[in-house]
Amino acid sequence: MARMQETTQFARQQGVITLRTLLLLFTGGLLLLVLVAAVSVSFDRFRDYMTDQLRGHSQDGATAVGLSLSNAIDGRDPVAASSLIDAVFDSGRYLSVVYLDNEGEEIAGRETSLRDVRAPAWFVSLADLPLPAGEAEVVRGWSRLGKVRVVSHPGRAYEDLWKVTLRTIAGSVLVAGVGLIGLYWMMTRLLRPLRAVEIQARALGRRDFRRRVDNTSTRELNQVTHAMNQMADDLGQLFEGQAKLIQHLRKVNNEDSVTGLASRRAFEQRLKVEVESEERAAPGVLFLLQLADFAHYNQSYGREEADRLLVSIGDAIGAFTRRHSDSFAGRLNGAGFAVFLPGVSRADGVIWCRQLLEELDGIYSDFSAPMVASVHAGIAQAAGNSNVRDLMAAADEALRQAQAEESSACHAADTDRLEHYNSETWRAIIKQAVRDGRLSLWLQPMVREGDSEVLFHQVFSRMKTPDGWVKANIFVPMAERFGLTPDIDRWVLTRSLALLRERTGERLAMTLGLVSVASDDFRKELLGQLTKAGPERQRLQIGVSEHAVHHHRVQVGLLVRALNRLEVPVIVDRFGVGGVPFSYLRNLRFQALRIDSSFIHDIDTHVDNRFYLESVATIARSRGVKVYVTGVETESEYSALGGIGIDGAMGYHLGRPFEAGR
Repeated sequence: MARMQETTQFARQQGVITLRTLLLLFTGGLLLLVLVAAVSVSFDRFRDYMTDQLRGHSQDGATAVGLSLSNAIDGRDPVAASSLIDAVFDSGRYLSVVYLDNEGEEIAGRETSLRDVRAPAWFVSLADLPLPAGEAEVVRGWSRLGKVRVVSHPGRAYEDLWKVTLRTIAGSVLVAGVGLIGLYWMMTRLLRPLRAVEIQARALGRRDFRRRVDNTSTRELNQVTHAMNQMADDLGQLFEGQAKLIQHLRKVNNEDSVTGLASRRAFEQRLKVEVESEERAAPGVLFLLQLADFAHYNQSYGREEADRLLVSIGDAIGAFTRRHSDSFAGRLNGAGFAVFLPGVSRADGVIWCRQLLEELDGIYSDFSAPMVASVHAGIAQAAGNSNVRDLMAAADEALRQAQAEESSACHAADTDRLEHYNSETWRAIIKQAVRDGRLSLWLQPMVREGDSEVLFHQVFSRMKTPDGWVKANIFVPMAERFGLTPDIDRWVLTRSLALLRERTGERLAMTLGLVSVASDDFRKELLGQLTKAGPERQRLQIGVSEHAVHHHRVQVGLLVRALNRLEVPVIVDRFGVGGVPFSYLRNLRFQALRIDSSFIHDIDTHVDNRFYLESVATIARSRGVKVYVTGVETESEYSALGGIGIDGAMGYHLGRPFEAGR
C-alpha cells in the first residue's frame, strides 16, 4: 500500500512546474510589468506634452486671427472676417475657428470633425487627447468688437503619440526578449546539474545506484550533486554488501565448499520436491556416483591434490547437468556424488550415465596414475508414487552392485519397473504435438499474501501423448534437450496474448525456456509480437529462469532491456537454484523474483531456508523488486511465509491449475 501511494504521489508530481519554467515565468512576468509601467509612464508624459502643444498651437492661432481682424482687416466687416477665417481654416491645422461678437453670437466661423487620423480608432479612443481652445480679443481702437476661439486639429498629435507608443513597446519587447533569452541560456547552464540530480533521484527511486552527476555549476549545486553521488555510492555499496553476504550464506548452507555443487542437505531437499511434491512430481532418474579407493588416493597424494581432483570431478558433473535441462547434482560425502535428471527414462539414463562415467574415469585416471582408478554408479528411476528414501535406497543398492566390479561400471536398480518414453520417442511426440496443436493452456493463480487476492495467473502448457495429457515439467526438460522449446513458447505466447485480448481484466505470466532465451531469432519474434500486441502486453509478465541469467548473460541483458522499453514486466523465475550472485539485479531491471519451490518445501521446519527467504525479500524490497514464491502445498508452509515480506504465493494449497478455456 505504501509503495502504491508513493507511486501515485510521484505521478502527481509529474505535472508540477519545473524550477527553470517557474523562474522564466516569474522573470517574464516581472519584465512584462516593467514594460507596461514604462509604456504607461511614457504614454502619459507624451500625452501631456502633446496636450500642451495643442493648447499653445490653439492660442497662437487665436492670437494671430485676433490681431488680423483688429488691425489688418476691419473686424466689423463680416465678409472680410469670413474670408480671413476661411484662409486660416483651410490650412487643415485647426478643428474649428470661430469669430463671436460681444453677445456670443457667431459672426463667422468654420468647424470640422475628427477624421482621417492615421492611428487606430481604439488608440484614438484610448488616448482621448483634450482639445483646449485658444481665445483672443478683437478690437478697433478702444472698442471691443468680440473674440476669436480656435481649437487645433489633434490628428497630428494622435499620429505622433501612436508612433512613439509603438517604438516604446518595440524597444521594451526587444530588450525583454534579449533578457529572457540570456536568462534562459544562463539558467539552462546553471541548472543542468539540477536536471541531472532529478534523473539520478528517479534512478534511486528505481533502486538504480549506478547513475552519477558529473556536471558542475554554482557552489551550492555542486555540494548537492556531490552529496547525491556519495549517497548513491553508499547505497550501491550497501546493496552489494548485503547481496554478497546473502550469497555467502547461501553457499555455506547449500553448496559444497570444495566442488561448488549442492551440499547433501540441499540436494536431498530439492530431490524431495522433484520426487514427492504433488505439484512437481514427475518421472526421472537418479545417479549415485562413487570414486573407488578415494581414501587411498587421499593418503597417497595428500589433501590438496585430493581437493583438486574433486574440483575437476565437480566441474565435469556441473557441465553434464548444464547439458541436461532442469537436472541438478550434489556432493553427498567425500567421494560420493548424486545427479537427478527429471523426465528421463531408465534406458536413456543408463546411456547418459555411461557417458558421464567414462568422462569421470578419464579425469580420475589422469590424476591417480600410476594408481589404478575406477568410478562406479547406481541408477534408479523415480516412479509416480516414489519417495526420496526408497529412491536413494534403490540407487544405493545398484551402486553396490556396480562396486562389485573392479573396473568402472554402472548398474540400474531392478526394482524399478516404470516404463517411460525414451529420448527419440519424446522427440517425435513433442514435434508432432506442436505441429498438430495438441497442446493446452493451463492457468494457476498467484495470490497476494495475506488476503488471497489473485494478482495474476501463471501460464503452463500441457501436451497430449498416447498415454494422455502430461504436465509441462515432464515434457519441457526433454524439449529443452532437443531445442524445441521455442516452438512451444511461441504457441504459449500467441494463446496468452489472445486470452488477454478476450479478458481485459486478466493478468498472465509465462516463463521462457533456456533455448528460447538463447535464440536471437526467437527473441526478435517475441519482441515483434509484443510490439504489435498493443496495451495488453503490459498485462503479460515474461519470466526468465536464473539458469538463463547465469549461462546466457548477454542474451538475457538484451531481452530484458528490450522488454523494459516495451513496458513489459520481467520476472526472474526459479530464483535461488542458479547459484548466481545478486549483482545482476543491479545491472538488469527486473520487476519481480519467483523463489524456487525447493526453498518453500517444508519451510516451516527448515530454518536456513526461511532465513534465506527473509534476506532475499529484504534486499528485493530495497531494490523495488517484488518477491513471489511457488510450491506452497500445505497450510503450515503458507503460515510460515507470513511476516517474511513476500508479495505473492502460488501452489496447490492456494489454487490448482485449470484449463484456460474453462
